[in-house]
Amino acid sequence: MTKSLYTRAVSGLLFPLHERLKGHESVAVRRALEDSQWWPRERLEALQLQRLRTLLTDIGQHVPYYRELFARLRFDPAAVKSLGDLQALPLLTKADIRAHTEGFKHDEAQGLARFNTGGSSGEPLVFYIGKERVSHDVAAKWRATRWWGVDIGDPEIVLWGSPIELGAQDRVRALRDKLLRTTLLPAFEMSENKLDGFVAAIRARRPKMLFGYPSALSHIARHAQARGQRMDDLGIAVAFVTSERLYDEQRETIARVFGCRVANGYGGRDAGFIAHECPQGGMHLTAEDVIVELLDAQGQPVPGGEAGEIVVTHLATRDFPFVRYRTGDVAVMGSAPCACGRGLPTLREIQGRSTDFVVAADGTVMHGLALIYILRDLPGVQGFKIVQHTRERTEVQIVAGPGFDRAGRAPEIVAGFRRRLGQAVSIDLRFVDAITAEKSGKFRYVVSKVRPEVAGHA
Repeated sequence: MTKSLYTRAVSGLLFPLHERLKGHESVAVRRALEDSQWWPRERLEALQLQRLRTLLTDIGQHVPYYRELFARLRFDPAAVKSLGDLQALPLLTKADIRAHTEGFKHDEAQGLARFNTGGSSGEPLVFYIGKERVSHDVAAKWRATRWWGVDIGDPEIVLWGSPIELGAQDRVRALRDKLLRTTLLPAFEMSENKLDGFVAAIRARRPKMLFGYPSALSHIARHAQARGQRMDDLGIAVAFVTSERLYDEQRETIARVFGCRVANGYGGRDAGFIAHECPQGGMHLTAEDVIVELLDAQGQPVPGGEAGEIVVTHLATRDFPFVRYRTGDVAVMGSAPCACGRGLPTLREIQGRSTDFVVAADGTVMHGLALIYILRDLPGVQGFKIVQHTRERTEVQIVAGPGFDRAGRAPEIVAGFRRRLGQAVSIDLRFVDAITAEKSGKFRYVVSKVRPEVAGHA
């Protein structure tokens, strides 16, 4: 990895000092992760088992929720002999955490930071994170960016919509970001003026890495293209995208317009950094920190090669434990080793959230892509959002550009949706001026309020 003198100073001196002053162990954790990523699968699983037993023993003594749960189940952490023994514990849901938030706090926890998810379902989740978890999250991201030749201190532009980050830009944080050469741009509003400003900021900064929502980065890329503004001459090495499903057309647009590779990242503020893509295309799990189960609708492990809901146990969350936490996301586990040589297991496919799946009137479950394809390639469609309220009613919002034949296209669109969802389904077609982002700043093409009740999609 070729680094500038400034980047070497930041990554080797300034950032380690910053982390030490905050009581974080990110530097040591990152070094350990860069060693363990090359371990064989068996050694990684042995590390997981050791850390799992330690975590369960600790929280069984010091976390009220788990102290009561283990006593009621007569569960003995010391008797855990394999990762499969986790199945003796119930799945953890957002509702459980909402109902017992204080009971999830470790007796000896200090300096807990309050966080919440964006609440796209209308019910934000409030939870807490300790310094151990922060250290491991920072280290996991740091390791992943270094796979792509980007280190802390390299110029970076972050397109983000979280009010936590955007609302915390006080003078100290602003100075830190300036020293680390990180520029934070708000992804909430995507007006013409804002998009022009984003394009100008990226050209002025000439970042080595872009980081943000795939919807935001692809939207900026399309805007730059429409303006005739070249963006592939800035020396951008990689665009890291996360927090939303990455669609193939988004990857292609970002790569082509910015002239860089696109690296997918998967995780959440609640579940942590779960997986990152390497340059050879493997979506590697952060196996040292997380145990991932893929479960069917009955909560049983799915056979290899089949889709299941991602359930996460984060091994660095003793201060506020996430054990067998249901993410609501659906994925398929990889089987073949990655060409990069890392022993970290992989996800072969991340299909999206369970709410990205829609249910036809007859109960057939399909991915939202089946509906997206109806609209995506229609000339003049500048944006859209599909909301399945019930099996009997689906709302379709469309941003139509000049010259779009609304009267002529409307019957075609309605017919396309009914072919997939059922001829009796009511299609509420609405033409709008803009698609509203979620509270987090994310854009979701498909939102289904109908819960699929089939194996692999629960």
